[in-house]
Amino acid sequence: MKQRSATREVRPEDERLPWSKNLAYGMQHVLSMYGGIIAPPLIIGTAAGLTSAEIGVLIASCLFIGGLATLLQTIGIPFFGSQLPLVQGTSFASVATLTAIIEGGGGMPAVFGAVLAAAAAGFLIAPFFARIVRFFPPVVTGVVITIIGVSLIPVAARWAMGGNASAPDYGSIANIALAAGTLLIALLLSRVRAFGIARLAILLALVIGTVIALLLGKADFSSVTNGAIFAVPQPFAFGWPTFEIGGIISMFVVVLVILTETTADLLAVGQITGSQVDSRRIADGLRADMLSSIVAPVFNTFTQSAFAQNVGLVAITGITSRFVVATGGGILVMLGLLPVLGRVVATLPTAVLGGAGILLFGTVAASGIRTLSKVQYEGTYNMLIVAASLAIGCIPVVQPDFFDQFPTWFSTIFHSGISAAAVTAVLLNLLFTELLPARRRQAAAPA
Repeated sequence: MKQRSATREVRPEDERLPWSKNLAYGMQHVLSMYGGIIAPPLIIGTAAGLTSAEIGVLIASCLFIGGLATLLQTIGIPFFGSQLPLVQGTSFASVATLTAIIEGGGGMPAVFGAVLAAAAAGFLIAPFFARIVRFFPPVVTGVVITIIGVSLIPVAARWAMGGNASAPDYGSIANIALAAGTLLIALLLSRVRAFGIARLAILLALVIGTVIALLLGKADFSSVTNGAIFAVPQPFAFGWPTFEIGGIISMFVVVLVILTETTADLLAVGQITGSQVDSRRIADGLRADMLSSIVAPVFNTFTQSAFAQNVGLVAITGITSRFVVATGGGILVMLGLLPVLGRVVATLPTAVLGGAGILLFGTVAASGIRTLSKVQYEGTYNMLIVAASLAIGCIPVVQPDFFDQFPTWFSTIFHSGISAAAVTAVLLNLLFTELLPARRRQAAAPA
């Protein structure tokens, strides 16, 4: 028993720093992922037609649950938590699918029902996922990540135009110029390496863009004071969840993608810290991921996953202590108890969000392209898999009514570009890589 305890103490991630450094480095993790964690509730809340106060509730809930999920993942309890420096937060992978569920008429109750049911199914398969992860190679995950970014570009474009199509200034040059200015500021700040400004480029661009909007009379923060300053997120604030089979199936596809991404992040952070990450540790991490995702809709938020940008931050800083990240989780919990911050974010000028969104969503697509660049194309059918999957995934983006005449459950799944691309990529990969004998694959593979 003593020997086992000693082994645990020498793990790089178990290093304990002074509280001041824990706080400073923990805050750095929060700032690095803050823009990413508040974007999903902004997108989904806007699509659902929620008020700024209601979107503020979503944002506060995302911060609160993200903090708790981070504490579970880093500190860990038996069977839950990898005990690695991983920041958890609301997953971008679910945004397009949840927006499609809303546009299908299900509203927020159907969104929370789909998340709850799909996460429960993901929790059940988490221990066995290491056995089926081979069905989600880079050719599949690369396609899915690319489509996530591509399918969100129209959202950024609508934001840049003003957000509300019925507004008199929707699509005005002033709105688009404000979005372009915010984008330019973010690009310029991303080149500034001093004081960690590059990692805060999007957040700082939002602040500067909002100041410019205030000077131009295009920002109104009068509603910020309408509500409590401190409050614990209320369970089922948007009503009891409803369960629609199409939405659940669509979300389950997303959950499989999230499990794949989290597995990759677990392996990556293990390499960075120099710690051994075996199948048991992966299973513990995935169970924590899915348990957090089950609890999330109860407190008005969405699927949780590891944040890849924070894995990169661990690599850049060399600070591998999980207690630093746990401190960041504690900060997120505290921010989640301050809904006034959520209302401030919810009232940011939509055109400013559009400028930041173009860069943010484009970065997601670029990450997928980077993954696809590592795929072997010579002597394989991977080019066909990528081509067909990307094209089918783009159909709901460029022609949203393409599947309207299909059965409801089918159109709900394929109305989301990410689900359409994922289903296509997985099935084609199974056909060409798993079912077709190796010799026939090599002989029949196109040049």
